[in-house]
Amino acid sequence: MARPLDPGSRLVLASHNQGKLVEIRKLLEPWDIHVVLAGDLGLPEPDETETTFAGNARLKAQASAGASGLPSLSDDSGFCVGALHGAPGIYSARWAGPSKDFRAAMQRVQDEAGDGGDRSAFFISVLCLAWPDGHYELFEGRIEGERVWPPRGNRGFGYDPMFVPHGETETYGEMDSARKTATSHRARAFAALVRGCLGVPPKAE
Repeated sequence: MARPLDPGSRLVLASHNQGKLVEIRKLLEPWDIHVVLAGDLGLPEPDETETTFAGNARLKAQASAGASGLPSLSDDSGFCVGALHGAPGIYSARWAGPSKDFRAAMQRVQDEAGDGGDRSAFFISVLCLAWPDGHYELFEGRIEGERVWPPRGNRGFGYDPMFVPHGETETYGEMDSARKTATSHRARAFAALVRGCLGVPPKAE
């Protein structure tokens, strides 16, 4: 049985990404959990040396939990392109370089994948919830769709402007943030986390 996270807890998001902080805070709001960013606590980002999303998520969450003494949540997510055999995958952030230039990263995807052929793509998210004693839980979510070019929209972050989920006409870069949050790969991973560690929101009881 998964270890529960109590309502009212203070939780560290093992990231320096403000976009992820906004999304995770919205998701956790019903449980009255206060989320702080690892970057705001001055915690360094560990090198992502694992070869899987789950491995990197665990590495980041355990490093943050150990350094802060608080439960920590990490997300290792990526954009996977069929024509590139799943790349950029776990290297999605690295394709953007030290300056986090995702316009350049999206251009690289387009240059390497081209206009024709396989346009399938998916986003995947693996969440790891870790405690200072070393215990951790893993939760995965995935959403399928297609890559588009040129990128569309200024909402979201990362590769959002070049991805249209199946059944939709807007990219994640065009989609209303509340709608994206409700249907994204991270939302699906979060739904698994809720089933395992959070249960019914206190405010809904």
